[in-house]
Amino acid sequence: MPALTTYQTQIIPNWVDYNGHLRDAFYLLIFSYATDALMDRLGMDSSNREASGHSLFTLELHLNYLHEVKLDAEVEVRTQIIAHDSKRLHLYHSLHLAGDDKELAGNEQMLLHVDLAGPRSAPFSESTLAVLRRLVAEQAGLPPPAYIGRVIALPPAK
Repeated sequence: MPALTTYQTQIIPNWVDYNGHLRDAFYLLIFSYATDALMDRLGMDSSNREASGHSLFTLELHLNYLHEVKLDAEVEVRTQIIAHDSKRLHLYHSLHLAGDDKELAGNEQMLLHVDLAGPRSAPFSESTLAVLRRLVAEQAGLPPPAYIGRVIALPPAK
């Protein structure tokens, strides 16, 4: 199974800058909507969050801008589950022109499952873990994304 297509949209005028390019903040907005769609797929939709009192919080993310995205482009986000444990989910979103394999941007995220009453970390439900295990198994043949595990640093001064 390829990475999941979790979100599709057209780039609208309010999202572009004076050069006609997608503004930095809207890359993250698009990836945020993809995370919401993944939560729905995991059974963590709004009704589940309300009933269980649990949700996902973003602990950390990295965003790589790889190619220009312009006004009116039809784009899609593809999501790959990198890893998970009982409380955390490591994922990677890639942004593409609809139907094209060229990666325009990449977004690595570490999410934490949270009991909102605390708030405090909490284990995933068995049903969510079952879906995560199935997705990981289905994506087992995918290569690791090129832009995971990166750090920001300048080379040492000489």
